[in-house]
Amino acid sequence: MAVSFWLEQLGPAPERPPLEGRVEADVCIVGAGYTGLWTALELRRADPSLEVVVVEKETVGFGASGRNGGWVLGALAGPRDAALESAIRETVDEIGRRVAEEGIECDYVKGGTLTVAQTAVQLDRLRAQQADDELLGVAELAARVRVRGALGALFSPHCARVQPAKLVRGLAAAAERAGVTIHERTPALELEAGRVRTPAGEVSARWIVRATEAYTADLPGLRRQLAPVTSAMIATEPLPADVWAELGWDGCETMLDGRNLYTYLQRTADGRIALGGRGVPYVFGSGTAREFPPPRSVVEHLRARVRDLFGVDAEVAAAWQGVLGVSRTWRPAVGVDAARGLAWAGGYAGDGVAAANLAARTLRDLILGRETELTRLPWVGPLERAWEPEPFRWAGIHAVHKLLGAADRRELRTGKASLFARVAGTISGRGY
Repeated sequence: MAVSFWLEQLGPAPERPPLEGRVEADVCIVGAGYTGLWTALELRRADPSLEVVVVEKETVGFGASGRNGGWVLGALAGPRDAALESAIRETVDEIGRRVAEEGIECDYVKGGTLTVAQTAVQLDRLRAQQADDELLGVAELAARVRVRGALGALFSPHCARVQPAKLVRGLAAAAERAGVTIHERTPALELEAGRVRTPAGEVSARWIVRATEAYTADLPGLRRQLAPVTSAMIATEPLPADVWAELGWDGCETMLDGRNLYTYLQRTADGRIALGGRGVPYVFGSGTAREFPPPRSVVEHLRARVRDLFGVDAEVAAAWQGVLGVSRTWRPAVGVDAARGLAWAGGYAGDGVAAANLAARTLRDLILGRETELTRLPWVGPLERAWEPEPFRWAGIHAVHKLLGAADRRELRTGKASLFARVAGTISGRGY
């Protein structure tokens, strides 16, 4: 079964052998997604003498890095902080520079991002969220992209579109050119100070970096650190040229609709619409559901959103799903235990394409013992709290999902903001 349409587009990847026997390194990174690969590359670029080994349970980009919506978004979940906000916004351009330097062809286009309102309630919500984003009127939005019944939108320039699988495979190749060793089909059975144990061997290293994001729940003793929340995606067949002429969207802005239970979109380089949203939000016991396609009802719901937004009845070329890591407070974090040589980053809550690069550069400085602006950012430190045990975790996440859906239905029916969304925000800890 294909991991995602993004990876299927690229065809087979080079196979990397699993780890066998005992290996010594300076740094062992667990996880070959964006966080792990950026960290490996940054470390080798900063100090080419370092022996850096990456072990991956499946294959490069198997997790969210090969499945996501392709948004290099200059924003993070959690409370606003000026220094962190500035750093993540600068990261959008940093990634653009780095992919150019490394020769990574990943369809990077910095077109910004739009959050579109199709109802008065949604428009009021955007006004309340405006901050320093630009509020576009109907005509201003239509000059960028024509959305059915749109009343306005927020525009932020701090976002780029990518083909995410091209990015993660390009990062792996760049890391290997820099001298990093990657072992696929090598699950980490145990992580401890100075050692990662695998089925056929182990890595001894001064530093162990956990870059497992939503899959952290699979590791012993860490099931409640990050909740693996499921997101589903579809990619349409390429739309005809006359349809694109009608829709516009020539700037390749990423797009978010204004609903509480939102969907996120991009125009792909080959003329498709790729759209994602929540399906079945969470599997009991922090399961990942990554091996299964989304339910047919979820695929039809996403296809209907394409019709609702653009008036286009597009055929679905592919559907897939994956998991994103969410902390109990919805705040990502980067952490190190220098005494034990352990480091980790994650909890990006769906905004990990840019955040993983910023986290990797932060981990680089922390591991190398540098005191920099990055190491002083307020997300450096432990997660504030763990998730509740089951069945409370399952019940809470599903309740939030249902409340947000109910809020959207009530808003469409009454034309008024729903208290259901506020209740969902209270339960989740995120706020809506």
